[in-house]
Amino acid sequence: MPFANNCGINVYYETCGDGPPMVLVHANPFDHRLFTYQLASFAPYFRVVAMDIRGYGRSDKPETPFTLNDMAEDVLAVCAQEKIARAIFMGVSVGSGISLLIGLDRPQMCDAIILVGGSSKGGADIAGRVAGYTSADLRGYQRSHIRELVAPGFCDTRLGAWVLDLFSENADTLSGRCIAQIFRAREACDMRDRLAAMKPPTLVINGAYDVSLQRGGETASLIPGARHVVLPDTGHACCIEDPAVFDGAVVEFLKANGLWPGR
Repeated sequence: MPFANNCGINVYYETCGDGPPMVLVHANPFDHRLFTYQLASFAPYFRVVAMDIRGYGRSDKPETPFTLNDMAEDVLAVCAQEKIARAIFMGVSVGSGISLLIGLDRPQMCDAIILVGGSSKGGADIAGRVAGYTSADLRGYQRSHIRELVAPGFCDTRLGAWVLDLFSENADTLSGRCIAQIFRAREACDMRDRLAAMKPPTLVINGAYDVSLQRGGETASLIPGARHVVLPDTGHACCIEDPAVFDGAVVEFLKANGLWPGR
């Protein structure tokens, strides 16, 4: 199992495919399996790297304070280990914040940035999230959080029930204190005043029921040339709620920017 190390933090990742690098950074409260469908869709065309951000999956779960920049350095440590000099970075929620920060700080590494959710500042009700994830019922709170993040009724479908169970079945391996630090790190990083300087081509994707829809639109409006796509009948986790429509939007963007290697 491959791990990269950033200042003592071990970050688990998986790679598949052979082609231009595409780096995937998942959201709270999921793990790299949030991109299950994208791994299958894009591996025939790209070398896809999907990691567990600190706090999730097989990655370390530090409970002391850290920053969003520390989390971005985790991603860059994976890139360094895989000898990736340039990539397409795709992130969801906190993963989009990490990808956005890499796009601003390391534009020379970015062929494109794809921001799912796309908020350029911290999320809402961070105190509530911290309280929920540090409560006695972490699994129950995680399941309720996932329900908030997807379109109404999605978790009552067969796919939605599978998604809910997939990410809560290993809740006993998570650290609520570490997840709380992730929310605090995201809250502390407001990038809005830097967006006008964004250089890589940027796509912002939101679901129509996305809790970050307004902030995603704000981010897209502040980045020169950014494209904003809103997917119907989906929420914040649109990449797993409707993967076919999501992947189609990504492919269209990549083709428009000369980044699609398929024929």
